[in-house]
Amino acid sequence: MARDEINAFLGAGTNYEGRLHFQGAVRIDGNFRGEVESDGTLVVGQEASVEGQVNVGQLVLSGKIQGEVAAKNKVVLHKTANLQGNIRTPVLVVEEGAVLEGQLDMGSLSSKSEGTSEADSS
Repeated sequence: MARDEINAFLGAGTNYEGRLHFQGAVRIDGNFRGEVESDGTLVVGQEASVEGQVNVGQLVLSGKIQGEVAAKNKVVLHKTANLQGNIRTPVLVVEEGAVLEGQLDMGSLSSKSEGTSEADSS
């Protein structure tokens, strides 16, 4: 599968509610409420809104998420991103202008490592 290949697309102006399980990559440009579960990549477009629990391999956010986010590999918050909730991920990329209201845990998702946070530097 090509790196940028989208397997499913939930278009603008649409509303979805429930559980979303997928492989590969999915892009949401509409409104989604519920639970997202995948080892793949979730792309949330600039006009999109997601409410609920997100557990994915990688998250690329340009729109809005309200809820808990866990990403095994990486979270990317573009400048138009608005995330209200907690994030757990080993890698976080934040563009200037992105909004994050919540807590960030950058420990490994597979093992809870205590005392290894580098976020306490002055």
